[in-house]
Amino acid sequence: MSPLRLGIVGAGFVAHFHTRAIQQMRGFTIDGVTALQRAPALSKVITDNGLGEGTVYPSISEMAGHVDAVAIFAPNYVRVEMVEELVDAVKKGAPLKGVILEKPLARNLREARRVVELIESAGLRSAYYENQIFMKPLQAQRAQLAPQQRSMGPLSLVRSAEEHSGPHEAWFWDPTRQGGGVLSDMGCHSIAAAWYALTPLGKPVDFLQPVSVMADCALLKWGQPKWRAKLLAERGVDYAKTPAEDFATGIVTFRNPETGQLVKGQFTNSWMFEKQGLRLLMDGMGPGYAFEVNTLQSTLNIFIGDAAAEAAADAELALEKSTASRGLLAVQYNEADLYGYTDENIDAAAAFAAEKDGMLPVRYGLEIAKLVMAAYMAAEKKKTIDLTDPAVQQELETYVPLIQQGRGAEVLCA
Repeated sequence: MSPLRLGIVGAGFVAHFHTRAIQQMRGFTIDGVTALQRAPALSKVITDNGLGEGTVYPSISEMAGHVDAVAIFAPNYVRVEMVEELVDAVKKGAPLKGVILEKPLARNLREARRVVELIESAGLRSAYYENQIFMKPLQAQRAQLAPQQRSMGPLSLVRSAEEHSGPHEAWFWDPTRQGGGVLSDMGCHSIAAAWYALTPLGKPVDFLQPVSVMADCALLKWGQPKWRAKLLAERGVDYAKTPAEDFATGIVTFRNPETGQLVKGQFTNSWMFEKQGLRLLMDGMGPGYAFEVNTLQSTLNIFIGDAAAEAAADAELALEKSTASRGLLAVQYNEADLYGYTDENIDAAAAFAAEKDGMLPVRYGLEIAKLVMAAYMAAEKKKTIDLTDPAVQQELETYVPLIQQGRGAEVLCA
């Protein structure tokens, strides 16, 4: 079977990461790129590595007529209008087999629901990209512990954390454009990973029913004068005026609809992690068994002394968002595969070729958006949010966190 021709929207950090992942699979060629900035640079990476034609198109609608699937890897604040343009092209005859949307689906529930309605109105197959669910360590522990799950029962507690020193792009730091701070950026990862790991074997990804959310958000590092000044100078974002949280933690309680058992997914995320670089830390507890994943435990470590560090300082070749270029460094030599990017692309390509949705369709992304909004609401109100309450469900539909409105000082600096 011939690979599907993929068109990429966006040419920033995540688009390059997915390009590295697609080097390791056969289901996609990258035949189109469109972006407001840096599209030619991404196109050169694509063609230099023999990944496809990498043709640069002036718009989504123009590209849609020349590819089989489109992946939207562009910033959150243009997500809805980009999906509108894509769907309009499909309704005018663009023969697309599917659309991929990078997490988060949108900045809030109203936007997320609009995205889902648009995609479904065009009859498009979809894949919501939540890479951590596809991580080989997370998948392997499920396979390894399957006999224990079947004999003893499923996991009852999963803790999932993602932490690093802060995003690459200025818009990520701007809560009005990104949708918030670290909870919006990375909490969606950790909530999804915990929900998935808790899900009993053989059940759909949305089998467990979320019943409540509690959360706390804080500005611990990037609101301090020294770091605030650094952020303003390097990113052009003023956290004295529109701060976002750099730390978030909370618990989502889920109910097993068959047994009534309540299980817990704890999430922790920060942009203030001061160790080697990006760390994903997950562990789960079941009756008589457990698992743990720590991406800073690598089979390769290197040492760089002071003299050698002066000659070359590109530490991100070793680990995403590295904070140091000398000393003892952990090296993840295939981050795209470790973090699940390769396998989620394999899943989407196979699904679209079979005219099906990916393992995680956009409606799953909608549910994650709802849980993230509930977490912001819990932090704002300083109370546990009851997701079974119809009034709460209705309130979440139009809720926009104060942090996302640019009013973070009211909740983070009080």
